Amino acid sequence: MSASAEEKDVYDEINITPMLDLAYVLLVIFIIMTTASVQGIKVNLPKASEAPSIAKPKTKAVSVTADGTIYLDAYPVTLQELENLLRQYKAADPELPVIVKGDSTVQYQKVVDVLDLMGRLEITQLGLVTQRVVK
Repeated sequence: MSASAEEKDVYDEINITPMLDLAYVLLVIFIIMTTASVQGIKVNLPKASEAPSIAKPKTKAVSVTADGTIYLDAYPVTLQELENLLRQYKAADPELPVIVKGDSTVQYQKVVDVLDLMGRLEITQLGLVTQRVVK
């Protein structure tokens, strides 16, 4: 009878650790699958009317690349075309904000020409983009 008593004692306690491990794995799989399915849903969102008081001014970006090419936003332009386009934008918005990005290897004169153009057009909302030095 001692053998049956030992067997009875062994089965008195149930080890629930493997069951909890399985439950945690299933929970993680459920969370991942739910997140993945939510991101894949395409919804045609309603469009709100644009109120003029809320509309933000559009900042124009003038970039001078390493080879000296001038870009207005993403379009290559000459200095004369840049002047004409910025004059039109300034007529529409007198407080036109412009940022200038010049490549570090470009001839300094190209950037000075662009800045000189900004002065002639009386663009006062002007910013120069630089890269932060990581120490």
